[in-house]
Amino acid sequence: MVEIKPNERVDELFNTPLKVIQSKDYFAFSLDAVLLANFVYVPIQRGKLIDLCTGNGAIPFILSTRTKGEITGIEIQQEIYDLAERSNRLNGLDTQINFIHDDIKNATHRFGRHQYDVVTCNPPYFKKEQARDQNINEHVAIARHEIHITLEDVITISSSLVKQNGKVALVHRPERLVEMITFMKKVDLEPKRCQFVHPKQGKPANMVLIEAAYKGKPGLKVLPPIHVYDDKGHYTKEVWPSNERV
Repeated sequence: MVEIKPNERVDELFNTPLKVIQSKDYFAFSLDAVLLANFVYVPIQRGKLIDLCTGNGAIPFILSTRTKGEITGIEIQQEIYDLAERSNRLNGLDTQINFIHDDIKNATHRFGRHQYDVVTCNPPYFKKEQARDQNINEHVAIARHEIHITLEDVITISSSLVKQNGKVALVHRPERLVEMITFMKKVDLEPKRCQFVHPKQGKPANMVLIEAAYKGKPGLKVLPPIHVYDDKGHYTKEVWPSNERV
């Protein structure tokens, strides 16, 4: 029996049969994690995947529906790591997914260099100084703001973990796309695919998905945009993944 603590709830994980334990005291998973998990290339039958800043595990759980590979998620906050661990047991995925409570700055030392086929991350979006302007609790601040880790740190660590021609995929805000590409190029990550996400037709993009290959050949493909909602406020078909499940 998996314990559900006070102030916690069990939610369905978007359009999957999986469940995720969430708490109103901590940062909940959102659509950006879902889109990233369905955007990134994954090897179907085997391989090693790692999700940095994994939170309550939404990205590893969705990845498990797309691959039979070994998946690791690493999370710095003890309380949120605990949510991921219990959700893992609830879903019966603890033979495929392994959650680690640690700072991702220790990942290369802990796991070794260039060991992973795929690295994903839904990193904090906002710079540290922006956290002072908002009345949010510590757990949410750490998830949303660069308090413990910067965007450049995330990309540098990702580069050190991924194999040659392996994939690194991130979701972020469009206004930081130039930073992402600049940091990627510095550490031998070649941007290969990019996709903008718009709330609806006619609205500016508020998310961008980007995938890079370690020591890959130059050549960036910009995919057709995703529009999240239609005119009636319902999810569009673009939001629902077309990937075959394993």
